[in-house]
Amino acid sequence: MIQLTKGTNAPLDATQVTVTVDINATADLSALLLAAGGKVRTEDDFVFYNAPHGPGVQCRPPAGGAGWQVTVDLAAVPADVEIVRLVTSLDDGGRTFGQVGQPVARVADASGTPLVEFAMTDLSSEIIVMPLEIYRRQGAWKVRAVGQGYAGGLAALLKDHGIDATDEPTPGASTPPPPRPSAAPTSTPVPPPPPAYPTPSSTPAPPPPPPPGYQASTPAPPPPAPSTGGVNLTKGRPVNLTKGQSVNLVKDGNQKLTMVRMGLGWDAIKKGGFFGSREVDVDLDASAVLFAGGQVADLAFYNNLTTKDGSIQHMGDNRTGEGDGDDEVVAVDLTRVPVHVDTVFFIVTSYQGQTFEQIQNAFCRLIDHQDGELARYTLTGGMPFTGMVMAKISRTPSGWQFTAIGDGINAKTPLDALPQLDRYLSK
Repeated sequence: MIQLTKGTNAPLDATQVTVTVDINATADLSALLLAAGGKVRTEDDFVFYNAPHGPGVQCRPPAGGAGWQVTVDLAAVPADVEIVRLVTSLDDGGRTFGQVGQPVARVADASGTPLVEFAMTDLSSEIIVMPLEIYRRQGAWKVRAVGQGYAGGLAALLKDHGIDATDEPTPGASTPPPPRPSAAPTSTPVPPPPPAYPTPSSTPAPPPPPPPGYQASTPAPPPPAPSTGGVNLTKGRPVNLTKGQSVNLVKDGNQKLTMVRMGLGWDAIKKGGFFGSREVDVDLDASAVLFAGGQVADLAFYNNLTTKDGSIQHMGDNRTGEGDGDDEVVAVDLTRVPVHVDTVFFIVTSYQGQTFEQIQNAFCRLIDHQDGELARYTLTGGMPFTGMVMAKISRTPSGWQFTAIGDGINAKTPLDALPQLDRYLSK
């Protein structure tokens, strides 16, 4: 693989290539097809999330833990297009590249073999960057490391390339809408899992190191105050919990719950833009973490759907948050939870690193298999964290108790979260 520095170039021997830009933030990737003079021929030569198909170029949405991709079939690029210029822009609450870390642009061939890499190093206040351009030279294709920011914003960049950003371009009739990643069935392979979860006899593995340049934007808040005591649940009268509040898993007539489901849901915040609004899919994962005597005992998550004892079952991964109701469900058979297990945490982590600032209507709710919803906790306000400790159930002398937590943590996978849960065991 060729390592480029700013301003250098390399030949492209492959005819089909894929461009990606790795960055510790939510960012779009688009392409401009430029003719002689550095201008687009028509507005269809701007390939982006709302018009993802251009001549020889496609913009593909995030999937499988990867960010946006632009694929280029060099043989299909029109003869009068001299440059395919890549553009990446942050969609991360006004932060700049200097704040989120330096991006790394990569070019791979159709088989995924890396061809070129360009690590940018001098970005600071930019929110839009042109990382690479693929261009013709004497009948052959080359790639150049550009790494240039654009201070005027997206509208100015497009105008300088021949597109009036005040008017929304109308894609051709044959242009399909941008594809959305769909919820993966349980039999479909999921992104590479974290290392094997700990067993009752093993010590929890430390979390993997964060990517280079990653820093928590805000320190984790203190744990919630100790509960003042739980209340019992009543059929037909679900309890709306506040942070730190607890309820006993007991129904009318002092009947203890035996089979419950924890439903977790969220919606992505809709974003407006020069070319119409869109809803960015957010890949959140719900997990249940079992503790026994202060140690991790087991884990149910997207790549290990059922605990070894069968007491807890994850009902499958949803990678978009699309639709109403619960996005992911974890079923708990309280009668089968091993006697040494004293706490079960319900957490949500953001596999792609999107924060809860980009999520709205996040909630968890306790559902009885007979009487429906019994309790609900809804998060209020966005938080700059990639993980959330939503709630826990814990053994008390009188039985199981459910406690709303709602604290943010910096965790992209369940394994990242494990070392951060200890402080909630006694709360």
